[in-house]
Amino acid sequence: MEKKAPLIAHAIYQLGVGGLENGVVNLINNMPSEKYRHAIICLTASTDFESRLKRDDVEVFSLHKQPGQDWMSFVRLYRLLREIQPTIFHTRNLGTIEYQIPAFFAGIQYRIHGEHGWDVFDPHGDNIKYQWIRRFLNRFVHRFIPLSVELEEYLTDKVGISPQKIKRICNGVDISIFYPRNKKKITLKDCPCRFDEREIYIGTVGRMHGVKDQPTLVRAFIKAMNDYPELKTKARLIIIGDGPLKIKAERLLSDAGLQDLAWLPGKRDDIAEIMRSLDVFVLPSVAEGISNTILEAMATGLPIIATNVGGNSELVIDGETGSLVEKQNPDMMAECIVSYLKNRTLRDQHGSNARKRISEQFSLEKMVASYLEVYDSPAIKTI
Repeated sequence: MEKKAPLIAHAIYQLGVGGLENGVVNLINNMPSEKYRHAIICLTASTDFESRLKRDDVEVFSLHKQPGQDWMSFVRLYRLLREIQPTIFHTRNLGTIEYQIPAFFAGIQYRIHGEHGWDVFDPHGDNIKYQWIRRFLNRFVHRFIPLSVELEEYLTDKVGISPQKIKRICNGVDISIFYPRNKKKITLKDCPCRFDEREIYIGTVGRMHGVKDQPTLVRAFIKAMNDYPELKTKARLIIIGDGPLKIKAERLLSDAGLQDLAWLPGKRDDIAEIMRSLDVFVLPSVAEGISNTILEAMATGLPIIATNVGGNSELVIDGETGSLVEKQNPDMMAECIVSYLKNRTLRDQHGSNARKRISEQFSLEKMVASYLEVYDSPAIKTI
């Protein structure tokens, strides 16, 4: 009888559109099938994002956790883990870390927790309660995997996790999907834009709520157009994503009389094509871990304007692959937008440098190798 490869159970809040979820799917799709089998456990439920899994041997389970503290979800997880018997249990972010407790009692040999970004209610890691939760649950976790230097320092300095238990792993990007356009821009379905060389497209992609702060980008675009009205003939703004900030962004554009220069279609599933239609990518977040969208935009060969928060400075080299600006500073962001709008050589140079940096340092192969190093290593004794 052929021996099965060890099983890794990945616990996430929901399998839907998002950088964390995309990272999990990329990891599973690109890990050698003979090394590990995989299961994804959703605390709530899965969506059609599940279809992005390329392997047909990955089971997806949903615990249907109720809002608030659903104690029975711990029982359901315990029973599930006893049934599928994974060798490794890997939780991600604050919303799942407490499920390390039933994993311990289920006898899981190796328990890992990943920190992919800040919680929406704790964008700077200052919440004492959340620090204490991680500190208490440290005893149940063999290895912590932060995605950025900032998150690593948070775990060591504020939570008190031993550096020996930490392995920082940055996300990787699939450069076979995200790559520069050849020559002409792609015409996007349902988009009113012409996508010709006379127009220059400033864009962003992400959930439109909380820390993503797309209204700052809108204000920066409005200021750029008001200060340099001659740019209205060629500057266009594209914001992809859905959420409560979408209405606010649309209202700002309408009040400024610039709604005809912008396209906010909501959620889209053709992100790679959209990236290849842009000329400049902007990430206006007030907090970040390691941004998948920055990685994807850089792989597409776009210059980046990003706020100097979280792991953004680990990805964007100011003045070489893009520009770093202060968070919630539309004036500073507007200056960078104008610089790129007026200087094609600058756009091309920073975009080329960005693509090269991704190819050399942030490939999927490098990310998968780093995770395999953790999965293959023996568990550190905890309790």
